Amino acid sequence: MSQKKISLRDLDFNNIGAWPRQAKIGFCVLIGLLIIGLAWYLFVADKRVELEGLESQETTLREEFEKKQGRAANLEPLKLQLVQMEQQLQQMLRQLPSKTEMPDLIVDISQTALATGIANELFQPGPEQPKEFYAEKPIALRMVGTYHQFGGFVSGVASLPRVVIMTMHDISLKPRAKDAAAGITPNSPLELAGTVKTYRYLDEDEVAEQQKADATAGKPAAPAQGGT
Repeated sequence: MSQKKISLRDLDFNNIGAWPRQAKIGFCVLIGLLIIGLAWYLFVADKRVELEGLESQETTLREEFEKKQGRAANLEPLKLQLVQMEQQLQQMLRQLPSKTEMPDLIVDISQTALATGIANELFQPGPEQPKEFYAEKPIALRMVGTYHQFGGFVSGVASLPRVVIMTMHDISLKPRAKDAAAGITPNSPLELAGTVKTYRYLDEDEVAEQQKADATAGKPAAPAQGGT
């Protein structure tokens, strides 16, 4: 016995209760699918987008955490390295002349120039200019000597007991005007003119005063010097 095929045109939507059983089951399944689809669209889809955003945020936070964790792991070695660098800096500073040694050092530099045969036409120290943890002493000079004499002067300054750092500013080296036309030879008189600066370290009291002055002027304080 064959079953009669059901057509949608045979169904009365105003009297669903009179539908055949198979039609009722199919209709209920269709309604259920529609409800599930609507629920997924209204609730699950938005949550999925939010979940993807949270997963991306989790990845970013994890990477940031790993970076900070790596920095924290290296923090102690970096602190130790900083302490060692500060100690090395203090040792280097202590090799510079002190406040009491500076006047004798100026004389030694001038005498070294004279000992090599250089004529000091001008050798005028200027006022000190204190910095964070050192002071610089400008010296205006005009010297006359040969190429070899200037070489001997530099060598003599380097052999002084204390470490002498000299930087040159606005320095000119040229032959004397009357000898310029004859050209430069190893024995030609040369004129060295300009300003050089030499340096000394500040003692603890001077560093404290400089830090106080910097604080008054709104500058960052220099690191405190350790003892010798």
